[in-house]
Amino acid sequence: MRASTGPAPMKPQDIVVLLSIALRERGTWKAKDLAADLVISPAEIGYSLKRSIQSGLLSEDQELMSKGFLDMLYHAVRYVFPARPGAEVRGVPTAHSAPPLKQTIVSGPLFVWPDPMGKVRGAAIRPLYPTVPQAAAKNKELYALLALTDALRTGRARERELAMKELRERIG
Repeated sequence: MRASTGPAPMKPQDIVVLLSIALRERGTWKAKDLAADLVISPAEIGYSLKRSIQSGLLSEDQELMSKGFLDMLYHAVRYVFPARPGAEVRGVPTAHSAPPLKQTIVSGPLFVWPDPMGKVRGAAIRPLYPTVPQAAAKNKELYALLALTDALRTGRARERELAMKELRERIG
């Protein structure tokens, strides 16, 4: 007997794609636009959309299932796609070191996505996908969502609660 195969496991770039979709009006986006904005190949965007539909985070008609996505971010992202601070490098601020949390939380070392063009030095946090710093530079709203997601991946209880509050307000 052949074992049935379930949905393909989510990949970190799926979170990036879903965050980008969250910023777009329902029915107004195309996969090719996501690919260009996120600097991810069109084929990888297609695979990501398929995984997100299989996981129930995106409907068949490509509507973001906001409540399920927010639940998954809060309860699972730090376990499934953890971020551990590394060596001090030049980069782009993320997590509590980036807007919108940097005005509220002033603690610990700065966290950055490694980027030779970055203007800040801090503990390196591996982004969910290698092109995240480029995508964030193109879209400040996406940058905020990605940084808030990193706060969920790295933060203590207070940072996580503040990040989740912001994500709920921004995603719905």
